[in-house]
Amino acid sequence: MTFDDLDLMARGGSLALLALWSLILWRDHRAMLAARLAILMNLCVACYLIVTAGWAEGRSIAGLMFALGAGATPGVFWLVARSWFGDRTELGGWPVALVALSITNNAVGQLTFGTDSPLQFPSSVLMRILMFGFAAAGLWEAWRDRAGDLVEGRPRLRLAVISGVGGYVVIIALAEMLVFDAGAPRMLLSAIASSIVFVTLSLCAMMLGSRQADLLGTPTRAAQAAVPSADDPLARRLLDHMQAELPHRDETLTIASLAAQLGLQEYQLRRLINGTLGHRNFASFLNGYRLTEVKAALADPAQRDVPILTIALDAGFGSLGPFNRAFREAEGMTPSEYRAQSV
Repeated sequence: MTFDDLDLMARGGSLALLALWSLILWRDHRAMLAARLAILMNLCVACYLIVTAGWAEGRSIAGLMFALGAGATPGVFWLVARSWFGDRTELGGWPVALVALSITNNAVGQLTFGTDSPLQFPSSVLMRILMFGFAAAGLWEAWRDRAGDLVEGRPRLRLAVISGVGGYVVIIALAEMLVFDAGAPRMLLSAIASSIVFVTLSLCAMMLGSRQADLLGTPTRAAQAAVPSADDPLARRLLDHMQAELPHRDETLTIASLAAQLGLQEYQLRRLINGTLGHRNFASFLNGYRLTEVKAALADPAQRDVPILTIALDAGFGSLGPFNRAFREAEGMTPSEYRAQSV
């Protein structure tokens, strides 16, 4: 059996797995933004497999579409990481614009490749910068806040994304630089593309092996701020502690330290905050209390001369940037606007 035969089998297997994974995501999680973006990423990876196999060569509309889909993979990977691990329900204007810029630049590169156009070189340089930038940003999204991730099974998937998808994007970017810029054999890209079946198989196995329905998000289930039922003493104990001791004011508070304050095992507290109270991330749980305190202070006429930064820091926010983002996401306005209409 030749390398070409093995390569064909690997690509066919990868395409089949990507199709199966996408169908399951659509069937079970299509209401979630992260799932829809994951399906789009699978389509981009499929385009990459087709392009690197030489099945869409030549200057044609179909070839250009496959090439644009393949080139969009790093940007879409970043959007998946942002929505999934950041529990975002909206894409946001600037991330979409940045990925659109990448696709537009890729189109310029495809149309000017092999020509004397002055756009060809800067387009190529920008494409490499964006590829590494998106890969690094996606890896950061998967890495940060991993200790505060309360969804069972998702921290393990974070590591899989970091070592699998994110690492693969970096490897492909380096390989393309060696092939197209340094004259390395094109077989290097073929070998890398062929091995993608193992990454795809591993990620599919992990996703299919997870039985948790809210692994990608639960759009119909909001975090619970209400008082828990009387037969849930642990939840009552947690909420009483948060109200009486105000531990959220400590910007260095971790889930381990909060569990120690309550005399609980960390896994018990994780399940309590996620399973009973509905929070998917420890930071969002704390920010709920912090924002409640901030809003009360902003609406208090006696504190109208207190700087907003002072109020935010006293409530437990570590700096102005994260505070402003959390406030805008929760209220749809800036803290200054909130104070102006409340006082």
